Amino acid sequence: MPETLYKLTDENDQTYGGCQWGEGVTHTADGLGKICTCHWIHSTTDPLLAVLLNPAQGRYDLATAHLWRCSGVVGKEDTPSRLKVGCTDATTIERIPLPVVTAEQTVRFGILCALEVYGEKKYVAWAENWLSGKDRTSGSAEAAARGAAVEAAESSRVRSSHRSAATAAEAAAWAAANAAWAAWAAAKAATAAADADVAEWAAAEAGWAAWAAVDAAVAAAEAATAVRPLDLIALARRAISEEASDG
Repeated sequence: MPETLYKLTDENDQTYGGCQWGEGVTHTADGLGKICTCHWIHSTTDPLLAVLLNPAQGRYDLATAHLWRCSGVVGKEDTPSRLKVGCTDATTIERIPLPVVTAEQTVRFGILCALEVYGEKKYVAWAENWLSGKDRTSGSAEAAARGAAVEAAESSRVRSSHRSAATAAEAAAWAAANAAWAAWAAAKAATAAADADVAEWAAAEAGWAAWAAVDAAVAAAEAATAVRPLDLIALARRAISEEASDG
């Protein structure tokens, strides 16, 4: 059954390798390999996800990029949380407005995803203070992140020492700590973006780190014994609406 999906392109309506899209244009793929290959046509399930995940997927310049509503039968999903879906054929139907997402909203999305899987008290307190705008100082952020980084390193050491016997719980703990650390890194980069001398670099770094937090949070949720996909669309909408209400 065809689904309504969304595809981000450059200003020329092209994707990787110069693949040309446009109104009523259909492309096909063989569906034989992994999802992150030319064997699948990639799309996202929501306009906000197309923009928020851009730092690690299309990496288009959002100042000039185009967003298309498209139709396709999903044949492969990278994860049950549907970070990305793949079709063997997809048709771009119409160009739609690109959601405007700020660096703060992008970071907020990463933090909200990390909080879904990482519950260490100091980290949660820092995250809640950052989200509310109560405390975004570097000192509190570094103190919170240090614990997550140490935990991630320890989980990694334990997993490498008996990799073949690594449990789902260990994999989940490692991914959750990485999600927490990446969300902190995104927040730190967003703060640096206020400095005009490094604004462009820091904003890009914030976007990348926020995506890393989302990716690790998804891995943590799905490494648990009972697979618990994250509702990425709901979290994305919360990141946007709460930031707007704060302002």
